[in-house]
Amino acid sequence: MEPRKHYTKEFKLDAISLVLDQGLTIAEAAKSLEIRANMLGRWIRESQADTNGQAFRGNGKLTPEQEEIRRLKL
Repeated sequence: MEPRKHYTKEFKLDAISLVLDQGLTIAEAAKSLEIRANMLGRWIRESQADTNGQAFRGNGKLTPEQEEIRRLKL
């Protein structure tokens, strides 16, 4: 079994853009990026459901500076 691949937020947003902005089908975009179509479809749904900029925010590990900013915003 291959190790699980991790994709950057930028990669995910670029992949979504191929479908939403450039008019490719999910299948076409997924094939060109060598990813699974169902994964791209999930990324699109997550992005569209996101109302506060939290889609693809990473694995939750914040730097001390990011933690301080989050604490100050609350």
